[in-house]
Amino acid sequence: MEFIDYYKILELDKSASESEIKKAYRKLARKYHPDLNPNDVTAKKKFQQINEANEVLSHPENRKKYDKYGKDWKQAEHFEKAGQQRQQGAPFQSRQNNAGEGQNEDFSDFFESMFGGAQGARHSHHPKYRGQDFNAELHLDLKEVYTSHKRTLTVNGKNIRLTIPAGVENGQSIKISGHGGEGMNGGPKGDLFITFFISNHTKFKRDGNNLYSTVDLNLYTAVLGGEITVDTFDGQVKLNVKPGTANETKVKLKGKGFPVYKKENEFGDLYITYRLTTPVNLSEKEKELFTELSKLDKNEK
Repeated sequence: MEFIDYYKILELDKSASESEIKKAYRKLARKYHPDLNPNDVTAKKKFQQINEANEVLSHPENRKKYDKYGKDWKQAEHFEKAGQQRQQGAPFQSRQNNAGEGQNEDFSDFFESMFGGAQGARHSHHPKYRGQDFNAELHLDLKEVYTSHKRTLTVNGKNIRLTIPAGVENGQSIKISGHGGEGMNGGPKGDLFITFFISNHTKFKRDGNNLYSTVDLNLYTAVLGGEITVDTFDGQVKLNVKPGTANETKVKLKGKGFPVYKKENEFGDLYITYRLTTPVNLSEKEKELFTELSKLDKNEK
């Protein structure tokens, strides 16, 4: 199997933090996503490599195995078990060379870690291998991940019933243990990694658990103050506007943001920005009143 440098694929150093890996994956997944690159075979292949790299590096245990065993990281458990058996077994015996003289010839480190030296090689004819991990994508709308719900997925001809927790983020991956490929020689099954791609067709902008929106505010209410009704993600609420509210004033509605992932009854905040609107199509009476106001303002100055 050819070695694939997952760090290079995600354009990262080997010392990258979990947050840096997550950020790099989201950036590249958006760039090379098939929906944004139709009929581009190269982009599709790159997208698959990015998902594979994220599958390994975003999971601490997988990353640890990859850093140690490289392309053979999926067989890490077998290598370590075989190594333990070698340490507990008889020491390596010398072999005869062509001249008939005794000579100690060490097996390669890889061979010893895999089969435990000569003794391990004699007893490990059928090593157990863990099954291949599967990757799947699930495309959802932002409204669908506001509440937890159940979904049935079909992966490799099998139906899998799972609960999608509220608050999952775009580009986030979750692991479904034991739903990957079959193991070899009685080895355990692989896992299924599902990556979420969430589109937003609402007027709210999401940033983590917080939501942002812009609300039109008429000049009269901005000057005199009053009560207005605004939309939140799950309904409407009434807000009191202070007299003399300026354009682009921001207000925070605590707990009216997006659900916090896997934390029941916890929500982010909703930030609203007021956008003042100028009255148009004024009547003659309204024009007269604005003229009077203008004169009063000049007299006060």
